[in-house]
Amino acid sequence: MFVEHVIFDAVLKGAVLSLLGICWIIMLVRIVGLRSFSKMTNFDFVMTVAMGSLLAGAAQTSSWPSLLQTMTAMASLFAIQFCVAYARQRSEAFDATLQNEPVLLMKDGKILHDALLKTRVTEDDLAAKLREANALDLSTVRAVVLEATGDVSVLHGDRIDDALLRGLETTN
Repeated sequence: MFVEHVIFDAVLKGAVLSLLGICWIIMLVRIVGLRSFSKMTNFDFVMTVAMGSLLAGAAQTSSWPSLLQTMTAMASLFAIQFCVAYARQRSEAFDATLQNEPVLLMKDGKILHDALLKTRVTEDDLAAKLREANALDLSTVRAVVLEATGDVSVLHGDRIDDALLRGLETTN
């Protein structure tokens, strides 16, 4: 207990432990780099969710050993992510094993129905993402890509550079 009154103790403990957790995460991000929460890969997304869960756990912990364990888990996840990113840069095989391939869902105004089926994306989902991207005419949509992170990219305009479609999985 920080103080004798139960309610004040709970409030104070929650505030102090949350502050400690946030400061710890900020320090880890400063050490490892901004890439930590970039969500460039599915692994990064999992890292972000796990970090949020661990921060919540740190704010609610009831003992110093539990807080230490939570902070150690946070540091370990940052270290694992750093090592995975390092290995992905140096090994195409490792990268291919770990990373999902982005999938082309639409090309030159045409919906690729096989790709929608394979990725379990409905035409309504696709239409919602097109509206979100302010696509006003299907004929101007050059490509819609379901990215490896689960995000949907909508590329529209008069033309598209082929480099932007490199490495995409296509289903015909």
